[in-house]
Amino acid sequence: MKLHRISSAALACALLLTACQQGNEAEEKDEEETPPVPVETNTPVRGDVAAVYSGTAPIEAFAEADVVAKVAGEVREVLVEEGDTVKEGQILARLDGDRLRLELNESRARLNKLQRDFQRNKDLSDKGLLSAGDFEKLRYDLEALEASYNLASLELDYTQIRAPISGVVSERYIKIGTTIQVGSRAFRVTSLDPLVAYLHVPEREYRQISAGQPVVIDIDALVGQKILATVTRISPVVDPATGTFKITIEIRDDEHRIKPGMFGRMSIVYDRHENVLQVPRGALIEDMGNETVFVVEDGKAVRRIVQTGYGADGMIEIKEGVTETDQVITVGQVGLKPDAKVSVINGATEAVPQEEAAAEGDD
Repeated sequence: MKLHRISSAALACALLLTACQQGNEAEEKDEEETPPVPVETNTPVRGDVAAVYSGTAPIEAFAEADVVAKVAGEVREVLVEEGDTVKEGQILARLDGDRLRLELNESRARLNKLQRDFQRNKDLSDKGLLSAGDFEKLRYDLEALEASYNLASLELDYTQIRAPISGVVSERYIKIGTTIQVGSRAFRVTSLDPLVAYLHVPEREYRQISAGQPVVIDIDALVGQKILATVTRISPVVDPATGTFKITIEIRDDEHRIKPGMFGRMSIVYDRHENVLQVPRGALIEDMGNETVFVVEDGKAVRRIVQTGYGADGMIEIKEGVTETDQVITVGQVGLKPDAKVSVINGATEAVPQEEAAAEGDD
């Protein structure tokens, strides 16, 4: 009975040993049969990278004015059209001023007569032949008539409709022959220098944005053209309803390519890191809350936890985790397992920022 138990135990051990040997052989066989995963790699590059806040806003004219008629009258002459550039005080149109011209002539005649009377009575007053009260009344009448004459002269001048500001005629509301009333709109003048955009920024960015920072603007109507501008003013208060504060971006456009009403994407550069390591953003893989990349070591994919910084144009700054000589896997890393065998099909090349690659492609 004892011998039978020993034989059974020996048989079990032999079977277990055989199974282990077979398992090891199968694993080695599978490992040998698994082909390397083809990947592409790049070595990190050094360059400058900026921190950017981006937002969208319509572009507006800094100054714009509706030109209204200050006196009623018939439009006799229109001197400008939409799109014309005008200076402050330039005559834009003329109204008929026949009635006002007659009133001015009448006022001038009465003023001339009273001025002569005042001079004669002044001589009498100097000689003591006219009471002080009568002479003061005459002085008051003269001053009132002078004011009446000046008012008539001013109203006659108002028949010439003038530009209140320098700019471009953006709207014309009147036609020759029509009669307009006091307060009727005649033109709209828009100043195109400067143009402005009002951007509402979340309050968490308040410490990042300051006056004088550069702004790059992309406009759909001006494809491929980067417009440079500047942050000029920052509101000192935060709107409690929206949790944002307003900044003013001033745009200078000597070529007048930009028109009020165009929609722009604003990129405000608020910080810059120079000569830092960068890799393509697509090389990053999130793993358990960590940002990681795969690098090639001895033909295998090794996962590295990295610390990232600013990113732009498809590249991202790497503060820790890789060196300039590492072969960072940029294609084929999705689904890759640590220590998996890999085959580099392109050889390690330097990562090129998208903007440089586009420039080389254009060449």
